Amino acid sequence: MNGFKQLVFLAIFFIVIYVVKSSIYTVSEVEQVIITQFGKPVGLPVTDAGLKFKLPFIQDVNPIDKRVLEWDGTPSDMPTKDKLYISVDLYARWRITAPLQYFLRLRDERSAQSRLDDILGSETRNAVAKHELIEIIRTTKNREPLRDELLTETEREQKLGALVPIHKGRKLVEEEIFKAAAEKVHVFGIELLDIRFKRINYNASVRPKIYDRMISERRQIAERFLSEGNGEAARIRGNRVRDLNKIQSEAYHQVEQIRGLADAKATEIYSSAYNRSPEAIAFYEFTRTMQSYKSIIAKNTTLVLSTDSDLFKFLKGMSPDNNVSANIKE
Repeated sequence: MNGFKQLVFLAIFFIVIYVVKSSIYTVSEVEQVIITQFGKPVGLPVTDAGLKFKLPFIQDVNPIDKRVLEWDGTPSDMPTKDKLYISVDLYARWRITAPLQYFLRLRDERSAQSRLDDILGSETRNAVAKHELIEIIRTTKNREPLRDELLTETEREQKLGALVPIHKGRKLVEEEIFKAAAEKVHVFGIELLDIRFKRINYNASVRPKIYDRMISERRQIAERFLSEGNGEAARIRGNRVRDLNKIQSEAYHQVEQIRGLADAKATEIYSSAYNRSPEAIAFYEFTRTMQSYKSIIAKNTTLVLSTDSDLFKFLKGMSPDNNVSANIKE
């Protein structure tokens, strides 16, 4: 009989412990709790940490995280306004501010992540489609490119390497996505804290075309520089030929002047030398005549001279030799 009473006592003791344990729960610092009775929420959300009580067996504890949570979307391809397909990878930070509303609409974090996928993915696609690629990539407005100090003033005025102007930039596009998505997730008891573009890449199918276009643009710039260089080289070569011709012309002019002065000086010396006596004059006439013979008399040369010709008086006494055959007619 005593053994039976002990068994009953132990059974009652374990039942009481189980009931007490079922009616007590703890709330941690990073959680908030929704109490449900037969699947329906009862009372207000429990947001204070500590030891709490509930009805055993018929009430359940549903913990909800109240920390800042992370949403990391999967990269997805989407077109920009200028018809370029890019792969966008977005991430966001959010937290649960209305746990009861969150519990009624979503129940758990997995459903919340799925709903964020739909909303943030849709708003990102809409924002990307409304802006050109340069607006999504660049952030700083009115950014000036670094220019080489060796560029001339003319080249600077041509604005070589000028950057395409932007009106919004990536930061404002992110703000547009944030505002549109924050309104839609608010009805689920969620507060969207921040979103950012994590990575933006060209779509794999259009990436080679983009690279080819970039290469083509660089080649056009290189061809323009090469054309300008060839033009400058042609101008330099033209100036060189012109200067060379000018130098040669001036040198030839100086040579002819010197040669004329030398001939005049030689003539003056000859004149002063041969005019000293009649014999010198006669010798000068003889030597000059002999020199002229070399230039006017060749093989088989025929001369028609008058009898009183100065050239004839030296030829009358000459007889033809083997090299020169001259027919002299009076």
